[in-house]
Amino acid sequence: MKVEKYALKSESSLNIFEFISEGPKGIIRKLVQFQATNEPGLYNLAFGDKNAETNEIDDLAISNNNDSEKVLATVVASLYAFFDKYPDAFVYATGSTTARTRLYRMGITRFYNEMIKDFYLYGQVEDEFYSFEIGTDYIGFLAQRKFN
Repeated sequence: MKVEKYALKSESSLNIFEFISEGPKGIIRKLVQFQATNEPGLYNLAFGDKNAETNEIDDLAISNNNDSEKVLATVVASLYAFFDKYPDAFVYATGSTTARTRLYRMGITRFYNEMIKDFYLYGQVEDEFYSFEIGTDYIGFLAQRKFN
């Protein structure tokens, strides 16, 4: 993605990434976490503002810092780093609300032609996954890195 990104900071396992969003609302710390699930090789992508008191992800916070494209590009950059360390992993993502899931779908759609070069992308309809198609509503998304 040829979009400006924020600098990412991570610990050695590359499961947790932190970056700073800068905009009209000031400096907002963001977290991306790849959480292991009960299914081997499947990780949940959790993303949101960093709660200053608990240091945990607040996935319901609404920042409106006028940098959503840069934030999305930064989250995708964390995906690349995660897959570099865990090439056989699958990553699942869904929004904490229906509106956020829709925003994620719009972001994938916007950068689809670039993303499809490096990722297998799937959309979830009920309990099934299908190859991602632009214009289709999904309740979640699944990605796996392509390595040639």
